[in-house]
Amino acid sequence: MSETPAADIYDLAVIGGGVNGCGIARDAAGRGARVLLLEQGDLASGTSSASTKLIHGGLRYLEHHAFALVRESLIERERLWAIAPHIIHPMRFVLPWTKGLRPRWMLRLGLFLYDHIGGRRALPATEAIDLRRHGAGKALKPGFGPAYCYSDGWVDDARLVLLNARDAADRGADVRTRTAVVRLERDEGLWHIQTRTTQGAEQPYRARAVVNATGPAVLDLLDRAHRPTDRHIRLVRGSHIVVPRLFDHDHAYFFQLPDGRIFFAIPYERDFTLIGTTDRDHQGGLDHVVPSDEEIAYLCAAANRYFARPIAPADVLWSYAGVRPLVDDGSGRPEAATRGYRLDIDGAPGEAPLLSVFGGKITTYRHLAAEAVEQLKPYLPALQGSDWTADSPLPGGDFPMTGLAELTAGLARDYAFLTPATLDRIARAYGTQARVWLGDATDPSGLGLDFGHGLSEAEVRHMMTREWAQTSEDILWRRSKIGLRLNREQVERLESWLEERA
Repeated sequence: MSETPAADIYDLAVIGGGVNGCGIARDAAGRGARVLLLEQGDLASGTSSASTKLIHGGLRYLEHHAFALVRESLIERERLWAIAPHIIHPMRFVLPWTKGLRPRWMLRLGLFLYDHIGGRRALPATEAIDLRRHGAGKALKPGFGPAYCYSDGWVDDARLVLLNARDAADRGADVRTRTAVVRLERDEGLWHIQTRTTQGAEQPYRARAVVNATGPAVLDLLDRAHRPTDRHIRLVRGSHIVVPRLFDHDHAYFFQLPDGRIFFAIPYERDFTLIGTTDRDHQGGLDHVVPSDEEIAYLCAAANRYFARPIAPADVLWSYAGVRPLVDDGSGRPEAATRGYRLDIDGAPGEAPLLSVFGGKITTYRHLAAEAVEQLKPYLPALQGSDWTADSPLPGGDFPMTGLAELTAGLARDYAFLTPATLDRIARAYGTQARVWLGDATDPSGLGLDFGHGLSEAEVRHMMTREWAQTSEDILWRRSKIGLRLNREQVERLESWLEERA
């Protein structure tokens, strides 16, 4: 092949626009590398937007003796809250003791470890409560008494991915969505990457190193690159349902079930309750992952064991599922499989490396990214410095971790024409970046068309120009969750507006 001009060569090509891929792209771009990020769909369109929306240590992993993973996750919990206090906030979880399931001593011991092994500082400690007197008991069936209240965090998972990509781009990364890798081969010290967009346009790229952060498709990409591995992954599907609000307070619940599994019930988007998750080995394809009827019925039945108000599949307003690519550690049950990660590098010294990411969980994505970039440093002289992302705010997160209420109050003062619900949503999505698109508007007309429930033309334009949104699904279900509120006519109006500008 003819010699490639250095200006046309990327230091690092990251394949996969989920949380791990975008985290690695951000870290590497911030250390001086010329980065290309390729995603075949929309950012966070796979597993990374189908989580339980938690930044947590994983209390249940303690009984599988995953102490190192839990400790790492707990350390990351407050770090992530500090760098993204708009999209991450603390939440108190109520764990009722249920007769015949895990004994009280086990719950107390697990929560003691949870409070102490991860360097908890800002989050409140665990406390024992009595559901016969605590407000969280009112929504439950009679008979529940002793319980524990502990801390973890909530996250807008899709926006976490998006903000990592945005920060990577602001630091010079080239982010290409809806661009699939169709061929990947190593030649003359470089990776040659052939891509195809959803419109059919083909484009070659070259890079000194590649990161395979394709999640459930990690082995498929290795096959296409003709790089065999003895690593195995276990595809586990986690499903969730959203129903009308089952309780009128801001605590979440952590419930046990007789089959040994657990599930969460979480306040969601002010008016709803999120219930999940299941753990099922996934055998199907990855293009359109949805909960099975059996999983939806299972989650409804689980909720009905605890809540006074029963729910049925007909009450489900929205459901979603994601496939977790877990490291196959030989566990018999899918819920027991490790949520840890492995990083494998294929490439001898002087050879273009291919780093593949196996496993992981959303809470540890930043630590995973820093470790991945450290492993690439011997191959890429452009990578300078050490881990920097633990203290650098994500876009919009440059305010104190306990300052969301003050930020929201400032927006309410300056944009008094917006409803409290819309102001709350905007503050939690954009943080200090909200004013970038709210601008000097003094009334609703200053934001252009209103698509319903506070979604304005100005906001949609911002999503398109700064957040890579192209379709109504991108806007309504990943950049926001306004899809839960819009009717068919309102969705069609948005889609017509987008078509006119395509």
